[in-house]
Amino acid sequence: MRFRHPDGSTIHLAYCTNVHPAEDLAGVRRMLHDHAEPVRRCLGRKTLGIGLWLSHHVARTLIEDTAALHDLKTDIHSRGLEVVTLNGFPYQGFGDRAVKYRVYRPDWTQSERGKHTLDLAHLLTVLLPDDVIEGSISTLPLAWRHPFGPERARTARRALAALSEQLDAMDRRTGRSIRVGLEPEPGCVVETTAQAVDALTAPGAPPHHRVGVCIDTCHLATQFEDPATAVDHLLDAGIPIVKAQLSAALHADDPHLPSVTQALATYAEPRFLHQTRALTPDGTIHGTDDLDHALTGHSPLPVSGPWRCHFHVPLHAPPEPPLTSTMPVLRDTLARLLGGPSPLTRHLEVETYTWQALPTPVRPTDPGQLAAGIAAELALVRDHLIDLGLKEEVE
Repeated sequence: MRFRHPDGSTIHLAYCTNVHPAEDLAGVRRMLHDHAEPVRRCLGRKTLGIGLWLSHHVARTLIEDTAALHDLKTDIHSRGLEVVTLNGFPYQGFGDRAVKYRVYRPDWTQSERGKHTLDLAHLLTVLLPDDVIEGSISTLPLAWRHPFGPERARTARRALAALSEQLDAMDRRTGRSIRVGLEPEPGCVVETTAQAVDALTAPGAPPHHRVGVCIDTCHLATQFEDPATAVDHLLDAGIPIVKAQLSAALHADDPHLPSVTQALATYAEPRFLHQTRALTPDGTIHGTDDLDHALTGHSPLPVSGPWRCHFHVPLHAPPEPPLTSTMPVLRDTLARLLGGPSPLTRHLEVETYTWQALPTPVRPTDPGQLAAGIAAELALVRDHLIDLGLKEEVE
């Protein structure tokens, strides 16, 4: 979906296909037919943007088989879909029964991460629509937080700087500009925008015209960051917001109540990591790596203030009371990014990848329900963008 900002810029809205993880090319092609195209039809639009997730194996297959790559581009176009952004965070195995910490490997201290990201950039230069010259890739925020010391930080910065040079050369060769955004996430080396600023302004950091930040509004909310303050901190440091992932976290106002902890426990599941944070009255943030640790671990979180959990809940359907979601953070972030005289990012991606990890009573039971839910999320974001003064470009 495309929108026209009041300043004339085109804003792209997509949804991320990591919700339909496919580990081989045949699976990606099935995903387009079984899921992405039905979402477009639910929305009643001629064209729908998708934020494509390609596993390492799929990316390598397409790099080595240019005919297969062009066939994929034709398939995408024939189904009324378009790709301007890729999710480069998960490397492989995102559909496994237990992902947890493995999603952070390889990290930016390992050569495989740079090679994979460069592969994705090559593919994106081909997959971009003919009338688009700029693409984006979101990636993990350097690494999980431990073990990570100064030498590993220098190694990661060198890898990103080398990637930047390769992207510059690719731009000169193809006429298409690909940028990469580090995605701050709770528990990682870079979990806040302040840490993103530190990482991207340290000696040896990559140039900002190639590497910036991908703001994920669930992650931002989980860390109890104020959207306006976070965005302004990035702008003051000259760090671009390459893309924004639109997502909502679980929020619990009264974690001391048994009814609240019982409701939270229904979201503790074995597949993904659900980092949880507590804000105490003195402003201190306490955290655990997973929701079950927060509830029953050796050091459970304090219950004197609200909790937020890194569980991407559907944007249009907040959890039943006593829980809610952090949709106000998403709305405030959109207002800061797109409500001014010029847009601060042009790529938006709905990223609710946890539909099949939701508690059973609210989990989709068939592809049709899933498509309708994703379409409802996109419709909600569309309405927010229109309220901000953007106009949808309907063909």
